[in-house]
Amino acid sequence: MTQQRDRIEPVEEKDYDEIARVWEASVRTTHDFLSESDIGRLAPLVRERYLPSVRLFCVRDEAQRIAAFIGLCKRHIEMLFVRPDRMGRGLGRRLIRFAVERCGARSVDVNEQNPQAAGFYRRMGFCVAGRSPHDSEGMPFPILHLRLPE
Repeated sequence: MTQQRDRIEPVEEKDYDEIARVWEASVRTTHDFLSESDIGRLAPLVRERYLPSVRLFCVRDEAQRIAAFIGLCKRHIEMLFVRPDRMGRGLGRRLIRFAVERCGARSVDVNEQNPQAAGFYRRMGFCVAGRSPHDSEGMPFPILHLRLPE
């Protein structure tokens, strides 16, 4: 039996390497404020620390490759990344709706230096609730803390 195309499904640990590749490709496309050394520093953290710490869901393409994924911790969206060749096709919107409607997500943090992502979350109904001058690793990448209105 074949999987339904573009179905949202849980990610298993065996998918972490592929998820990490999607993360890196997406970051290289959307996070132009990060240097090569920043990406090199973050990549092993994503694979070894961040992925195992969240509930992950993905959408696969027709070839069963991961096209997009979202990571949740309780009611917070920790990460959302779309493979560059699948950007602009509604996968991020679908994953956000899934996270909000099925998993109860109410908040997300976004790099202030990534206006495309910040605008996307605002279009999805999130509002700025705060700002931090540094990311969770203490680096000087300002973070916007977004929440859905109650």
